[in-house]
Amino acid sequence: MPKKAPGGSTTAELLDYLFGPGERDEHTDPHLVAGWDPDLPCPARSPERITRADLALLLDAPVEALRGVRPAEHVWHVAVRNHPDDRTLSDAEWAEVAAAMVHAAGIAEHADEHACRWIAVRHAPDHIHILATLARQDGRHPRLRGDILAMHTAARAFEARWGLTPMSPLDRTARRRPVTGEAEKAARRGLPETARESLQRTVRQAAALARDDADFLERLRDAGVRVRERRGDDGVLVGYAVALPGDRADRGSRPVWFAGATLAYDLSLPRVRERFTPHVAPAEWALAEHRIREASALLGRAGQAEGAGDVAALGDLLAACAAQSPALVRDRVRAAADAFEQAARAPGARSLEGRARAGWRSAARALEHAPRAGRGGGAAVVLTLLIALVEAVEAAAAWHRAQEFRAQAQAAAEAAVLLWEAAGLTGTPPPTTKSRTGRVTRTAGRGLPTAGPVTGVPPRPRSGPDRPGPAARTR
Repeated sequence: MPKKAPGGSTTAELLDYLFGPGERDEHTDPHLVAGWDPDLPCPARSPERITRADLALLLDAPVEALRGVRPAEHVWHVAVRNHPDDRTLSDAEWAEVAAAMVHAAGIAEHADEHACRWIAVRHAPDHIHILATLARQDGRHPRLRGDILAMHTAARAFEARWGLTPMSPLDRTARRRPVTGEAEKAARRGLPETARESLQRTVRQAAALARDDADFLERLRDAGVRVRERRGDDGVLVGYAVALPGDRADRGSRPVWFAGATLAYDLSLPRVRERFTPHVAPAEWALAEHRIREASALLGRAGQAEGAGDVAALGDLLAACAAQSPALVRDRVRAAADAFEQAARAPGARSLEGRARAGWRSAARALEHAPRAGRGGGAAVVLTLLIALVEAVEAAAAWHRAQEFRAQAQAAAEAAVLLWEAAGLTGTPPPTTKSRTGRVTRTAGRGLPTAGPVTGVPPRPRSGPDRPGPAARTR
């Protein structure tokens, strides 16, 4: 998986990191595996021939010689990693990967003697770092538009050729993960999850139930989230950002704000507005369950554009259930909503007029009053709704498989298993017969994080191939 990493304006500093011990002494045997010049010596293995400072000067030379304006940040940096279960690639193989990546990105196309200067450094068995300076040796600027997409395409060829674990296509549906600094901050503060993860859940639940902009923002504030509105000259809301109270940066001088689009691709304001529907009168869970089953049957007959809108609405329904479910099953339903998140973002165009979408949106509205109905109807009412949700999620998994959306199908499968576990917590045994859409089994591997163990619920056996991660594999 090629992944864009922080670049910058100081080549020497990045070289010091790549050839150094790492922030936690995690780097082992840092060395050069490839570069723009095949005879380039390695500063780690041949320091008598070249130092890191010498290498930085060589890399920066085309930047210094540029005609016209120099780029503000001239250091281009990409990490390329393969799956933990893959075999360890040799230096020669990683050199071939690096050359293919810089060719695909437009940094240094094959046989181009005037291309940008670049190197590939390996300091761990499973990945390399590629560093390049953004100035061609003929004095021109490189054209890098679409570089990361092109590199992902190049990665597919190596997966097929070497039998590596295939990664999912780069379709902008994978969950946005916390960066290392966010995870470390949460650990220092003793928090169970990062601010980004907490905000993702809170914003998604508010978006699933909101009727309009004002209702959406009010729900966020009611949930205890700081909200910053961005309005145009005419006063119309054009964007928003959220922050957790107490989450601050720059030595506590400012809150850490997350724009909706940086939390998740489908949490930008335009995508949130797509969810708004007229208010639906409160309904008992039995009516919501009926609507869910009807919508599940409709999804099986949906085309690609209509089905994409349907599964997005199903994701909202699960988010609403996570917020409104009785305490007994809330953790499992919340984990299911988290697991289904990528399945709710199908690649390509979407239709917002699907009949299944309308049914699931209506059910989400009705579930705003679910805790009251759940207490009144008892465990059987909750169980009936959960089984209906399982059928809906399994229908979504089947639809994704039919469209060959592998990562989304796996995400839906994980959610289905978690919902079955929630059904087991009601104290009423779930039905043993298969649902109309066919059962799916939980997959092993690097799936989305699930809820912790719950007393009295035996774990379901894991089976099947490792679930692919949200991004890619020949990294």
